[in-house]
Amino acid sequence: MARLTIEHLSKLYGDFRALDDVTLTVDNGEFVAILGASGCGKTTLLRQVAGFDKPDAGQIRIGDAVVSTPEYHVPPERRRIGIVFQSYALWPHMSVAENVAYGLDVAGIRNPERAHRVNAALALVELDGFGDRRPALLSGGQRQRVALARCLVTEPSLVLLDEPLANLDVHLRASMEREFAKFHERTGTTMIYITHDQAEAMALADRIAVMDHGRILQVATPSQLYREPADATVARFIGEGMVVPVANVEIDGDATCTADVLGRRVRLRHGPASARGTHACLREHDLRIAHGNGVRATVTSVVYQGGHFRVEATCAAAPATALHLTVPEPCGVHAGDAIDIGIDDGWLLPADHESQLSEQR
Repeated sequence: MARLTIEHLSKLYGDFRALDDVTLTVDNGEFVAILGASGCGKTTLLRQVAGFDKPDAGQIRIGDAVVSTPEYHVPPERRRIGIVFQSYALWPHMSVAENVAYGLDVAGIRNPERAHRVNAALALVELDGFGDRRPALLSGGQRQRVALARCLVTEPSLVLLDEPLANLDVHLRASMEREFAKFHERTGTTMIYITHDQAEAMALADRIAVMDHGRILQVATPSQLYREPADATVARFIGEGMVVPVANVEIDGDATCTADVLGRRVRLRHGPASARGTHACLREHDLRIAHGNGVRATVTSVVYQGGHFRVEATCAAAPATALHLTVPEPCGVHAGDAIDIGIDDGWLLPADHESQLSEQR
């Protein structure tokens, strides 16, 4: 295991700033997901940690050792890092055992230690007895486990996973999520998981770092990220949060306040930096259909999602924001209907989120 420390890291490609002053600490044995849309910088960050590229500013430490600065660079093979790619990258002409042993062969490790470590790695990913098979005879999930075993056999201090489930079918993804969680529990290895899928990140990670435009916007537990987003970008990205304007905020206590939200007086949760906030994040479970005592809205669509309906609507108080809520069966609401929407909860966004709102306009 190794602690990973990234301080004020920047990477430029010409005039494009792929990483912009990134700072992140991952503790020994922690599982951290780097989450963001395509082009946000998460793979660039992985390449920096792996040692494939040099930074233009900042530094990276693994444990107590500095491995990257603009002037100093430890090559990938000396960083004791294991990487699992989304494409598996298995040699088709080699057996499972030969694929797993590849890193040991490069390092000059011979039998009996070679065989012992290969067998131990295959046992760890529950592939005992598969050593003589070719990758073509394995399922997608089994191939991913071979790639994981190949990573682990070299006894890395840090494991990087680059969208490892992206090429798997939906039913295999759920199975492999459980495999990764079990593996992390068994080994306690420090793991960095790169993904654009927030459901994966929420299911697996101890903490999630949300990236956008080369910056880390927030690092938090999955629950805190969902309930207390740091800004409008995180609020919209995580769980399709609805960002709406608020007015006349009155702080009631350390954790709650009341404010005018879409023309109604609503109690909201808030953090220490939210007293001057002008927008709130609403979640679909915060909203319900009211009867004569809510925000007047017009239904724009009703979609059945198995056991419940997703109802989307717009209101005059914030016509640019699409509201959405879940309605159980039977629904009884149709597109074009006028409804009242009650608001039971929400999160007052910190006041310094305004810069993100300005950039998006």
